[in-house]
Amino acid sequence: MSNASTLHAIAELVPEGSRVLDLGCGDGALLDHLQQNRRCTGYGVEINDANVLACVQRGVSVIQLNLEEGLALFADASFDVVLQIDTLQHLRNAETMLRETVRVGRVGIVAFPNFAHWPNRLSVLTGRMPVTKRLPYEWYDTPNIRVGTHADLQTLAQRSGLRVLDSFGLQNGRTVRVLPNLLASTSVVQLAQA
Repeated sequence: MSNASTLHAIAELVPEGSRVLDLGCGDGALLDHLQQNRRCTGYGVEINDANVLACVQRGVSVIQLNLEEGLALFADASFDVVLQIDTLQHLRNAETMLRETVRVGRVGIVAFPNFAHWPNRLSVLTGRMPVTKRLPYEWYDTPNIRVGTHADLQTLAQRSGLRVLDSFGLQNGRTVRVLPNLLASTSVVQLAQA
């Protein structure tokens, strides 16, 4: 996750006391925050060995799992909320993972860097791929296998047959509802089954 203000903004979307599954949880910072400040319980899912260790050191329950293999390990509606924060752009099976997110959780919260944010557009207009706080890698060494926009995320959710509960952008931890495709560095969509 890019910064503390974005972490807090995402955390505020999770109802207190929720049972949470955090897909691609990284070092466990968000789930730890939810446990400490919102009385949530749950698990992180992470593939990277160093991040799994960091989760354990934080006291976050973590399962080492490759998300490309799906979520068959979890039953339908096992969690109140399933988070996919800065994960979707790393997955080949994005549409499947959106469906799995709302199968396993009653609500899914998906967020990723918005490639249509105005500084990114300006960079492309000048002939360069953007390098920003939200997209900090050069084009040749990025872990992202795709980039997307706020509008793309909404379209993918609807194409996947999911119900969009809410959709907005985040910029420096603040909610952006007016022109989020242009003015927000992070896209956020809350989803449920149709």
